[in-house]
Amino acid sequence: MPRARHKDRSTVARHAPLPTPGPMKGFLKIAGITLGVVLVSAIAVGAFVVVDYINRFNADAVALEDAPEVEPPSISAFPGEFSVLLIGTDECGEVSGGLLGERCSEADGGILNDVNLLVHVSAEPRNVTVVSLPRDLMIETPECTREDGSIASATSKTQINSIYQNAGLSCVAKTITDLSGVEIPFAAKIDFDGVMAITDAIGGVEVCIGGDGIRDEKAGIDYWAPGPRTVSGYEALQFIRTRYGVGDGSDMARVSNQQQYMSRLVKKILSDEVLSDPSKVLGLANTAVDNIKPSTELGNPVRIAQLALSIKDVPFSDFVFAQYPVFEDPDDSDRVVPNYEAAETLWSALAAGQPVQLTGDATNNGGVEVVDPGTATDPGTAPSTDAPTTETPAPRATLDPSISGQTAEQETCTNGRQR
Repeated sequence: MPRARHKDRSTVARHAPLPTPGPMKGFLKIAGITLGVVLVSAIAVGAFVVVDYINRFNADAVALEDAPEVEPPSISAFPGEFSVLLIGTDECGEVSGGLLGERCSEADGGILNDVNLLVHVSAEPRNVTVVSLPRDLMIETPECTREDGSIASATSKTQINSIYQNAGLSCVAKTITDLSGVEIPFAAKIDFDGVMAITDAIGGVEVCIGGDGIRDEKAGIDYWAPGPRTVSGYEALQFIRTRYGVGDGSDMARVSNQQQYMSRLVKKILSDEVLSDPSKVLGLANTAVDNIKPSTELGNPVRIAQLALSIKDVPFSDFVFAQYPVFEDPDDSDRVVPNYEAAETLWSALAAGQPVQLTGDATNNGGVEVVDPGTATDPGTAPSTDAPTTETPAPRATLDPSISGQTAEQETCTNGRQR
């Protein structure tokens, strides 16, 4: 029987005319193969990029002492609330070292955490509160384990910007958790070169300069006239470093100016100009991997995507930049100490997951001035802020009036001065 069936097939094959493929069928076959090759290539490239990012990002990842446990990352919004500590150091890299000259060559080798930002994201409904702690803040520090396993002793009073130099990123996170009561599972450090590179990756940030314009020799600013100005690269670094060219020349005035920059940075990153451009998104991710030193739990690009998905629809009115409240240090007029009572209104709000309501000024030290949106520079094509809302909005927690700050919805301009 098998041989008979074989014979029948041979007869048909010899005598029956075979259909001739039409040109369209041949085209579709080629197109299908081509599409398959493209898809497989895309998946392979995507997998390579993710693995490459993970390997590079985890190379210098830092474990956070006493950090809360979190679920493994997944491509979905992070479940529940979370906090991220971001610190900016005065560390000179290859690019900034060439630009800043003596500022870097004469440094004593210590690395100071001059910018300290606690970013808290609530559970649903989402809101984002970014708390800036000034570099001159004098606080207690707990005993910490350094990266090399040695122990940094607890102190009763230390300037916050010396903690990284003395005990590392983990100790900065542990100290701020002790101060705020906010658990910090994620943290990252960025230096001068990183600030310039990330601003370049998104095509610059358009800021607004008011007052008499900015002149600050220490920041390398000869003179920037009032009006809109797109800063990128070295100018972005100059803008966030200027102290004597804004407000009353204090560190708190500089923090207010940095909040203007951060507000406009958030708007730019969440704008269609960036999010709809795959090359910019990929470039930003690549730049972040090369220039940010993360904690262990943050050292995975999938985790970063997960955290980003959690805030992508937060209205700009619920992006609040607040400055930690302080008093002048009675032991040193150039330093400040915590205003614990005022700060409690902030920490209680974060613990309750409530959006906050600023009642104080945009700045307590003249760093910025609030302007009408029509007169300020346009930071770019902002995304819609019509995020899904519940029928009953979460009640807002009223912050102490000594807490200055702004929302991303507000427009502020640098209150410049000529030093």
